[in-house]
Amino acid sequence: MTAGAGRVGLVVVSHSDMLANGVAELAAQMAPAVAVLPVGGTEEGGLGTDYGAVVEALADADSGAGVVVLYDLGSAKMTAEMAVESADDPSRYTVVDAPLVEGAVAASVAAQGGAVLADVAAAAERASGDVPAAAPARPELHLVPDAVTAEVLLTNEVGLHARPAALLARTVAELDADVVVRYGAEEANAASVLALMGLSAPGGKSITVVATGKDAGEAVRRIQELAEKGFDD
Repeated sequence: MTAGAGRVGLVVVSHSDMLANGVAELAAQMAPAVAVLPVGGTEEGGLGTDYGAVVEALADADSGAGVVVLYDLGSAKMTAEMAVESADDPSRYTVVDAPLVEGAVAASVAAQGGAVLADVAAAAERASGDVPAAAPARPELHLVPDAVTAEVLLTNEVGLHARPAALLARTVAELDADVVVRYGAEEANAASVLALMGLSAPGGKSITVVATGKDAGEAVRRIQELAEKGFDD
């Protein structure tokens, strides 16, 4: 499957070409099958935004599932909105008010998992912290009915940093299971790459995985397999 085929695309609009490319590079590492296109700077190479370049990027990033647009500053938002309004079908594009880096990471992971346009946009918005991601309560493990639990050793050197967290979140998203990852006194919804990264779980330490639902056992098995392989790091 080529990048972006059948998945929501992303466009990153920034006043800086270097910033746009850096954010897009990070997001693309999280989601190799998602089209993430940077649009930064003016046509002359200075700081600013280029309406024509944004219009072109919207078309290039759209494989049929729509495009989420993220931006860095207010005038970039205005440029993005103008480009969307000029499109033949503006409903295929969504300009999202979200932190640029965190929003791009969250959106790309959601798109990689096959989420529809509205859900990819919502994932980016939740990255601001203003819209909390749903997370199961923290009962004692023996009080969780029908839960599958495991202690999983993080065998890679850096633990649950960006790419391993994205791999884990994508694995969980494919299954019919609710999964919580615990490290120390903290816990994270395993479907949220940002929440997983927030655990700061280092390599050589163990995390506790608690899964419920029809695919709970498979979810735990896949997470164990990822960890055993060092998350392909």
